[in-house]
Amino acid sequence: MSEKFTIGVLTSGGDAPGMNAAIRAVVRTALANDLNVIGVMHGYEGLLNGEFKPMGPRDVGGILQRGGTVLLTSRSKRFQEPAGQRDAIRKMNEAGMDALIVIGGEGSMNGAHALSQQGIKVIGIPGSIDNDIWGTNIAIGTDTAMNTIMEAVDKLRDTASSHQRAFLVETMGRNSGYLAVMAAIVCGAEVALIPEVPITADEVAATVEDAYKRGKNHAIIINAEGSGIRTTDLAQRIDDLDVGFKTRMTILGHIQRGGSPTAYDRLLASRMGVKAVEALIEGKHGLMTGLKGKGIDFIPLGDVISNKRKVNMEYFHMAKVLAR
Repeated sequence: MSEKFTIGVLTSGGDAPGMNAAIRAVVRTALANDLNVIGVMHGYEGLLNGEFKPMGPRDVGGILQRGGTVLLTSRSKRFQEPAGQRDAIRKMNEAGMDALIVIGGEGSMNGAHALSQQGIKVIGIPGSIDNDIWGTNIAIGTDTAMNTIMEAVDKLRDTASSHQRAFLVETMGRNSGYLAVMAAIVCGAEVALIPEVPITADEVAATVEDAYKRGKNHAIIINAEGSGIRTTDLAQRIDDLDVGFKTRMTILGHIQRGGSPTAYDRLLASRMGVKAVEALIEGKHGLMTGLKGKGIDFIPLGDVISNKRKVNMEYFHMAKVLAR
């Protein structure tokens, strides 16, 4: 790549705390190396519509601590089609973009790979509260989401203990039980329901009843949204079986996406943003940044989208043992 070139940066799919820190790192690292940066608004849809804005150092001032994404985000059905991808490339060429950095989740990495296959120099940065992206130990936003869940469950436990109730807490995780499993460990839950391990409502009820018989004064059940059992149905079934505890449920929903990113997410996002720009300067592309051990590594986008991240079953079993 030539010494002077222009990098586009966009955020796509679901937002995640820390995306702004990654944007800031991309912009300031690029400018420090005498490169131009163009921000793409509204993700891949904005790429198709030519929603571009040049970005300078002051455009990313004061955003480090903000949740969400200042570039805004969306999902684009048009971009999923080859014709849409061709149109996006044309818009990039018209704007003088030589490379693109994509910050987002699994779907975003699929889009980045599609562009890479058509000759665009792309680097992906994983941002997903579900931590469901293969190739990185953890994605931007996961730590903040976990802390949000922990704080909510800690507060719910206070009232659960006071009234001797079972609280069902629904977390995000349509295809991955990472948040539910980790929340079960750090919050001391009796049960974690996840997409990867089938379980029936009656089995959950039996576990809650056993907790009651053993003298516990409350029970916490963490249910990932993709577990296959609706939280409302589960609450009703536990009440119908009269296990000792009366149930209450809390669906955390999109509160898990918001909030100021933790120190960990700010640092992770900053490291990945810097590395993404450095990779392009070195002529590397078609890759995603990923945390491997203590360092930031690069993983081919083709490998990222060809593999599925699985929950570490050691943690799942740990959650069950510690629930005793």
